[in-house]
Amino acid sequence: MRTGVIKGLGSALPDQILTNHDLEAMTDTNDAWIVDRTGIRERRVGGMTSELAVRAGRQAIERSGLDPASIELVVLATTTPDQTVPATASTVQAQLGLRSGAFDVNAACSGFIYGLVAAQAMISMGMGNILVIGCDSLSRITDYHDRGTAILFADGAGAVVLEAREQPEASLLSWNLGSDGTAAGILYADIGGVLVMEGREVFRRAVRVMVDSARAALDAAGIDIADVALVVPHQANLRIIESAASKLGVDMQRVAVNIERVGNTSSGSIPMALTDAVGKGQLSPGDLVLLVGFGAGMSWASALLRWDGA
Repeated sequence: MRTGVIKGLGSALPDQILTNHDLEAMTDTNDAWIVDRTGIRERRVGGMTSELAVRAGRQAIERSGLDPASIELVVLATTTPDQTVPATASTVQAQLGLRSGAFDVNAACSGFIYGLVAAQAMISMGMGNILVIGCDSLSRITDYHDRGTAILFADGAGAVVLEAREQPEASLLSWNLGSDGTAAGILYADIGGVLVMEGREVFRRAVRVMVDSARAALDAAGIDIADVALVVPHQANLRIIESAASKLGVDMQRVAVNIERVGNTSSGSIPMALTDAVGKGQLSPGDLVLLVGFGAGMSWASALLRWDGA
């Protein structure tokens, strides 16, 4: 079976730290209120999407040990491209010195999983190694006078290199992708505008779609949640993560969480959390890892992987 194995991981954050105490001077909020409702204490802001994506992508390639010339495609998941045209993936490809295809995908905070599944499909059909990046610079579209969004959103990037291999079992065991466009109005940003969110409605729907999507992916693979070593959820809000984990029957010790110091980075969220978890030794070869997220659209996505020890 031809499959894509995660060979290298990388992440990147801007240098500027925006703490909850900094936000107290910008909007009607305070540190205790933010931590209680979101679990976030600080986030990073600044930098262009291409800049962060290049840093994360370069790190992932270097850690993979693969020849950059073997990368045949760059898939960039983002809701904040540098320009309307061209695709920011093309800018990233050029700055990394790659001779490959390149395209953007926008499924909001679910985007990285969408990109990962698409990349796996291309490898199964004969393509070689692929760089998949999730990156957003949400500070560019955040109104820091709006307490409901200013406390959440941030900038960051995560990346993985998929090495094309022939092996008995696929690395991607199952997936679930979905969208409910009738809910687009609860979280959106118009062209040239800022993020607008109905927080309570997003919370209510997010927990449900994360749980349903995760269960769908597990059922498709015939896997019980008890056999999953690590769940890597979209880092939107700690309360959403805890609620979804409880409904899935997963102890928080088996859930990757880094939202406290990075905030909600949309497409960058899941690959950054995965990179952190691997760095902490939370995964071993052969482990099952479940990625699950939701985002504007309203989109949702889950992917069940067998870890190969990158």
